[in-house]
Amino acid sequence: MELESILLPGISDQRPLIIAGPCSAETEEQVMTTARELANKGFKIYRAGIWKPRTKPGGFEGIGTSGLSWLQQVKKETGMYVATEVATKNHIIKAVEYGIDILWIGARTSVNPFAVQEIADALILTGFEGPVLIKNPVNPDLELWIGAIERIYNAGIRKIAAVHRGFSSYDKKMYRNLPQWHIPIELKRRIPNLPLLSDPSHIGGKRELIASLSQQAMDLNYDGLMIEAHCDPDKAWSDKDQQINPDILSYIVNLLVIRDTKQTTESLTELRQQIDQIDDELLAILAKRMRVSREIGQYKKEHNMPVLQTVRYDEILDRRVNGAKGMGIDGAFMKTILEAIHEESIRQQIEVLNQ
Repeated sequence: MELESILLPGISDQRPLIIAGPCSAETEEQVMTTARELANKGFKIYRAGIWKPRTKPGGFEGIGTSGLSWLQQVKKETGMYVATEVATKNHIIKAVEYGIDILWIGARTSVNPFAVQEIADALILTGFEGPVLIKNPVNPDLELWIGAIERIYNAGIRKIAAVHRGFSSYDKKMYRNLPQWHIPIELKRRIPNLPLLSDPSHIGGKRELIASLSQQAMDLNYDGLMIEAHCDPDKAWSDKDQQINPDILSYIVNLLVIRDTKQTTESLTELRQQIDQIDDELLAILAKRMRVSREIGQYKKEHNMPVLQTVRYDEILDRRVNGAKGMGIDGAFMKTILEAIHEESIRQQIEVLNQ
């Protein structure tokens, strides 16, 4: 892909590019107060959701088109560029009409090729030239993400960036959306000149995780960050737990360590980042395994079966240890791990039986 820079006039090319603002535009006062505070801290790009589809109906789903005039006022008063999410043809027509500078496609939209194509067609219709930011689909599907990028590229847009906001998971986890860093890393390998931004607000789901996730993104050579900032986060109408105020945002950004040294091999920091990601995945897999163990315990309880099935355990142990050896893992090490997992599985089943 022959892509152009997403940097607009007056925006520094030094990492990280920061796009900040509230999850949702709620009131004119909230929009303007947050914008003024961000502008006073030196931030140049303001984001706010105008249309906010939620997982379930009944919650706040955005102020709608009337909020676009507030973003116009932000531009006029602060000189900041403004960005908002679009999901339909009408959204794009209205956003372009009100002079919105940057559009982004959310995770619930990028998962749907029909919706992305509607957006691509609307971009052609309106003549919007970008930048367009494309968040990863909610599910961990790299090809679907690339497909969304290609559809926007085929609409003539050359100012494109990908936004990594993490991937949904059924099981309980540390993060709201699992980072699965290997997926955006592979995206960058496949499209090297594609700018890559991180959305630590949506990955973490908790404001206390934003700083560490932002640093991880910088260590992985991301180009920028999209962070939710609100003048009064605890009173936000949507996603209040993952928003921070402009003062905290400035503090976090100023503490970031930017490593720009070019190396021919992966740096130690990047390798450690991969280890952290793998450990997170191991925890998630173990949690899933224990959930299944509890379901097995429930089945055994209902059918009056003993918890310990010795023959099956011996078979599993032998098969797993031999499989580990075939992958270059020490058999004794693997046996120790499997015995610990089995012991915890038995404990979980006994707990179910005694309920």
